[in-house]
Amino acid sequence: MASDHLPIVETRTLVQRWRSEDDCDALAVKLASSQALGDAFIALHGDLGAGKTTFVRHLLRALGIGSRIKSPTYAVVEPHEAPGGLAIFHFDFYRFSDPHEWDDAGFRDIFAGPGLKLAEWPDNAAGRIPLADLAIKIEAMTDDTRTVTLQANTVLGSRLLEAAA
Repeated sequence: MASDHLPIVETRTLVQRWRSEDDCDALAVKLASSQALGDAFIALHGDLGAGKTTFVRHLLRALGIGSRIKSPTYAVVEPHEAPGGLAIFHFDFYRFSDPHEWDDAGFRDIFAGPGLKLAEWPDNAAGRIPLADLAIKIEAMTDDTRTVTLQANTVLGSRLLEAAA
C-alpha cells in the first residue's frame, strides 16, 4: 500500500549491540523473514568500514542471493533478483555528486517502482531519494563491536522494526 510509505507521527527506534558478524547476520535473517521487506527502502548510515556493505551481503544471502555480491561504489547501483522474483537494488552514493546523474540513470523510476531498495551513504543523495522506511546507523566501537540503531520512519518501517526486535 502506498500509505505504508507515509511518514509516521512518532519515529520508533531499536538499539542493538553487535559483538560479532553473527549478530549482523541475525538481524539480516530477521528482516529477510518479514513480508514488509518486499517494497521497503532501507538507508544505511555509518563511517567507512562500519559494516554497511557487510550487512547488505548478509541480508542478500538471507534472501537467497547466491551469486557474488559486490559493492556498488563505482557503479552506484547493483541490481539483484531473489528467488521468487523480488527485485533488489543496492545503491552506494559515496561517490555520488551530480544530481543530473540521478535523472540520467533512472534512479527516480527505481525508487518509484516495486522492490527492495538499500542505500549506503544516502545523505549524498539528499533531496533526491524518498524518506527511508527504515534507517540503520552502524557505529564501530573501540573494539570489534558495533552499536546499531534502527529507526522506523514509516508504517512499513515499523513493521520491519518489529521483525528486527
